[in-house]
Amino acid sequence: MAIEVQKVYVDTPHRKQILHAVKILERGGVIVYPTDTIYGLAADIFSKDAVARIFKIKQVSSHKLLSFIFADLTDIARWAHIPNNVYRIMRRVLPGKYTFILPASKEVPKGILGKRKTIGIRVPDSEVARSLVTELGRPLLSASVPKETDDYSTDPEEIAERYRYDIDLLLDAGMMPNVPSTIVDFSVDPPEIIREGAGDIAELY
Repeated sequence: MAIEVQKVYVDTPHRKQILHAVKILERGGVIVYPTDTIYGLAADIFSKDAVARIFKIKQVSSHKLLSFIFADLTDIARWAHIPNNVYRIMRRVLPGKYTFILPASKEVPKGILGKRKTIGIRVPDSEVARSLVTELGRPLLSASVPKETDDYSTDPEEIAERYRYDIDLLLDAGMMPNVPSTIVDFSVDPPEIIREGAGDIAELY
């Protein structure tokens, strides 16, 4: 079935749209949604078929990091091990344009991790993203929408055309800036900046 496209307001999404997207996720579907940086692919973390579809889509890109999207900090400790000093930083900068790499807990499905022992953690400053998580009742598995080997798709029309048979729903918020989140690996000591993106590094110190 070809992709369904719905226009969405980033700051004030209609609840009916969010519930429709959540039903698709619960059925094992894959959606594209706007974050506070770029568009993201999303699936239910417990849907093996949907997770496999995201891996298949991501094979065309070198951006292999998969993240869990949360509505706030409340539930993160269930899925990742957070040192106290890192938690204090997260409280200060989230919601925001950062991805924190942390050791994964045993709750994370093994099919998501593969050989990795870490997971990306995001709390985007995006009402669409947070509403999806809230209505689903658990974090979203998310990844950037690949364009070419080392780039991201931020044009909804281009995404709809390129992935028209790979994605079930696109929540179209118009063109997005081509600047992804800042990625910081807190699973190593000292922490390592993996990617300098939209999040101000100075805010982490």
